[in-house]
Amino acid sequence: MSAARRVMLITGASGGIGADLARVAAGKGHDLALVARNRATLDALADELAALPGQQNPRPLVFDFDLTQAGAVGLLADAMNAAGAAPDILVNNAGFGVLGPAAQGEIAEQLGMIDLNIRALTELSLLFAPKLIEAKGRLLNVASVAAFMPGPGMAVYYASKAFVLSFSEALSVELAPRGVTVTALCPGPVPTGFQERARFSPKMSGLFRFALSSPEVADIAYRGMMAGKRVVVPGVVAKIMAWSAPLTPKAATLATVASLQLRRREREPS
Repeated sequence: MSAARRVMLITGASGGIGADLARVAAGKGHDLALVARNRATLDALADELAALPGQQNPRPLVFDFDLTQAGAVGLLADAMNAAGAAPDILVNNAGFGVLGPAAQGEIAEQLGMIDLNIRALTELSLLFAPKLIEAKGRLLNVASVAAFMPGPGMAVYYASKAFVLSFSEALSVELAPRGVTVTALCPGPVPTGFQERARFSPKMSGLFRFALSSPEVADIAYRGMMAGKRVVVPGVVAKIMAWSAPLTPKAATLATVASLQLRRREREPS
């Protein structure tokens, strides 16, 4: 029986940090499996990575699944088995946020956020844990600097990322004796397709005045994961936010975040 093809499995790989992590990893010699809903975009990225100068690995595997759907993670695992592949590194990057008061938003959309940001991430982490243990591999879960504070105006999103951070830190202790490192990536605002999906106003470009780019965050994330860091917070601004949040009175944090989200909504084009 031939050995499984060992790959870095990246969800949400069709754009943003996920796609840039794939580029970084391919350049470092990792074999890849890419997951997202958009097959055409994934195929384009796989072709790009396969054509990199000096590339020794086969074309990345491509799996188009909507991980918000019940049973999708199991179907992905079946597809990986059918391809003869198993992850030695798992990157849970897929996720989205929605701007606006939770009680005024569509309930189905809020629950979809939980399905992707929490349920799918947890299921993938636990389902593939035996494979990661077998390979003494690595797990990277993409959280956010939002994980360090409550977020009125994006309540479910902030709460989902708090779960990712807490879950990842606890899992890092549980899996360390089995030879697996677990890293939570907590970036600040990064200009990607996230903002359009979350319905931020285009006028909010000032939000990114001091932001790192997606390729910069991907490079920092990769290096932190490979170093076995438990938490990676890229950039000075995000580090200040993460450090100061627990020290700031909760009432002040709530008021500040609520004011920021309100400004985002007020500046949305009519």
